[in-house]
Amino acid sequence: MTSPESVKKTVPLANDGPRIAVVGAGAVGGYFGGMLARAGLPVLFIGRPAFVDAVKQDGLFLDTAQFQERVKVQASSDPAAARDAEIVLFCVKTTDTAETARELAKIVTPNAVIVSMQNGVDNAEQIEAASGLHAVPAAVYVAASVPAAGTVKHVGRGDLVLGPQNNVTEKVAEVFNRAGVPCRISENLAGELWTKLVWNCALNALSALGKVTYGEILASSDAKQLLEIVVYEVLAVAKASGIKPAGLEDPKAALAGAYRVAEQMAATRSSTAQDMMRGKKTEIDSLNGFIVRRARELNIAAPVNHALFTLVKLAENGSHLG
Repeated sequence: MTSPESVKKTVPLANDGPRIAVVGAGAVGGYFGGMLARAGLPVLFIGRPAFVDAVKQDGLFLDTAQFQERVKVQASSDPAAARDAEIVLFCVKTTDTAETARELAKIVTPNAVIVSMQNGVDNAEQIEAASGLHAVPAAVYVAASVPAAGTVKHVGRGDLVLGPQNNVTEKVAEVFNRAGVPCRISENLAGELWTKLVWNCALNALSALGKVTYGEILASSDAKQLLEIVVYEVLAVAKASGIKPAGLEDPKAALAGAYRVAEQMAATRSSTAQDMMRGKKTEIDSLNGFIVRRARELNIAAPVNHALFTLVKLAENGSHLG
């Protein structure tokens, strides 16, 4: 699959456009929220005190593949500040989904549009189960990190897929596209989410456990063999679940796609690796762990996904004990 341009031409947006709240001011929320703010939309970030202090003092610094710019944004550590938002970008780690959703449900207006911009394939369902809030799921493609509070380092892609097509998804897509962020609508959004899951499962845990970049995975024939098995296991689980990952009709195309992602982001370590390096809880339960649970429900084997999931959990728990 060919990567779209990470940043298209920006069409200036009126400052009285839809009010945006970014809940979870990390790499994903920082990049996409920053792009919307750069285009002139009123954007409020809900983040940790270090982030809030940094952007209040110096603005949000976007260090992207196309430009470097400080963007003035509003920020608060109080979730209640999002009460007037018309669009909420839900960007917290999947480990915090239920708690954050319940908190938001006390705050946002009934007409607020919640957009789940998280890893994994079932976050919208988890948000609704925890809080009753309906969420629009989004498949998010971006390589970014937060090297310092108030700074987002962007190295690749930066596009979204929403679905299915309706008035809400059209409205959200228009906002992103006018802000220079490629956003398309798919009638196979589940397939889009699973396509990203295939690549996340193939690369994230290997990068974390090996403490290597994606490029270093490609340089190892043994790692590539593991990657191949993981891809085929995830595709088997998808097929048994009645899911058709978008653009991956041929298993060889899925493998080629994983290699292409790794090549495009060769110098990048996975988000799982970054979390482990910082001693933070990872999202492995929503990636390889999800595949393990789904495979068990379907009574099919996914031994390499199980091994990767188990090893990451052991390392994660060990770092917390240490």
